[in-house]
Amino acid sequence: MLVAEILKGKGQAVFTLSPDTSLSDACAELDRKRVGALIVCRGDDVVGVLSERDIVQAISRDGAGALSRPASDYMTADVIFAEPHETVAVLMGRMTDRRVRHLPVLRDRQLAGVVSIGDVVKCQIAEATQEAESLRTYIAAG
Repeated sequence: MLVAEILKGKGQAVFTLSPDTSLSDACAELDRKRVGALIVCRGDDVVGVLSERDIVQAISRDGAGALSRPASDYMTADVIFAEPHETVAVLMGRMTDRRVRHLPVLRDRQLAGVVSIGDVVKCQIAEATQEAESLRTYIAAG
């Protein structure tokens, strides 16, 4: 399965914030949107990803004072992207190697969506289920 197919199924909604958004406001947005990461954008440019993990590390290092600081102080600035033509297997490898759970998807250098590890696992389960059903049908017909 391709990234484009995942986005077609889940939609292309992307939740973003600006780099100067406070960590406290970012936490509220994560809760409101019920997601594990927000894409940090300056205009149309992706400049980072702010995940729950980033927030936990920020508070661990700087205490409650981190909540008043900007997201840019704690976001992951070395953003790893996905492209619509890539396969789920390629994404799984990238996510595992780089230890990330969310990949912004770029189409023609524009933000087109986000794929999470949950999306990838859901896709893998669906493919395995379909393969198992095909094998059952083949065996029953034989």
